[in-house]
Amino acid sequence: MENYCFSLRNIRSLLFSGVWVYSCNMAVTIKECLQLQLLEMEMLFSMFPNKGEISFQDKNVLSYVQMYLKNIKEGLPPRIEYSISIDIDEPKVKVDLHVSLPHSYPHSAPQLFARSNALDRPNQLQLNKHLTSHISSLDLGELCVCAAVQWVRDNSASYFQNSNVSFETAPKEKAVKIIFHRMWIYSHHIYRQELKKKIFDCAKQLNLTGFCLTGKPGIICVEGLKENCEEFWHVIRYPNWKHISCKHVESMETEGNEDKLHLFRTFEDLQFQAHGDYGLRNDYHMDLGQFLEFLKKHQSEHIFQILFGVEGKHSDNQVHN
Repeated sequence: MENYCFSLRNIRSLLFSGVWVYSCNMAVTIKECLQLQLLEMEMLFSMFPNKGEISFQDKNVLSYVQMYLKNIKEGLPPRIEYSISIDIDEPKVKVDLHVSLPHSYPHSAPQLFARSNALDRPNQLQLNKHLTSHISSLDLGELCVCAAVQWVRDNSASYFQNSNVSFETAPKEKAVKIIFHRMWIYSHHIYRQELKKKIFDCAKQLNLTGFCLTGKPGIICVEGLKENCEEFWHVIRYPNWKHISCKHVESMETEGNEDKLHLFRTFEDLQFQAHGDYGLRNDYHMDLGQFLEFLKKHQSEHIFQILFGVEGKHSDNQVHN
């Protein structure tokens, strides 16, 4: 943990190139404080890289902070509030450290609270009292959430040993249930390169698989976590993409690994032979017969009728509707 804190101090010194003065009497801006908070979040992400170890109260809060720092938004962003799931080696229990950062942190103290199902109320209160005392002993202006994490790891064991809650009877972690989504999106056409780039960048950022069929009509399929699919749909249709609709959603609840539910391994750029006059964009029609074959290979033949209102039929490798 000493290495983490040393790195953060070095990053801060580089960021302000000697302009920052380590003094409680020195005026600092909210933007400078928020920049430091983001730097500390990067350090915490490296310490807790697994999904679910850090949970935000508002999943978009870091984006709001970044937009504020870039002057995209004028109003102050919400506080950065999150919890960290900390593994304690002996006994084998978890402690959730809840963190709320004032806009002026680290030049004002963070709000920290540790909680565990394996602690009774008196020992939990004692743990938090001593944690607060430890953080209060540190200098204002120093990032201290990493130090709080290390203190919880190093000092929690004695509170659990004195607790009246049996480790065996403490509630066990439930298997995390997730909702897997597959969205089928229909557009009158998809041609523009900048629009295609937006679609592919968004799918990659949200870790979604599926495909984008370019031309007329344009078809998009995305699959992955429900919240990611819904975010994708919100992003690509905003601010005003006309002639686009989500025709069908397949939703499944699962525990643990979602990989077995994917029909697609990547997000593909799907292109088939086109019909019509290439010089007239409005006549640039996709070969829907090839598209039907593609759907069959991915166990999705039923989607053809949902998208186009007719059952797919073969006639010289073409589909008529």
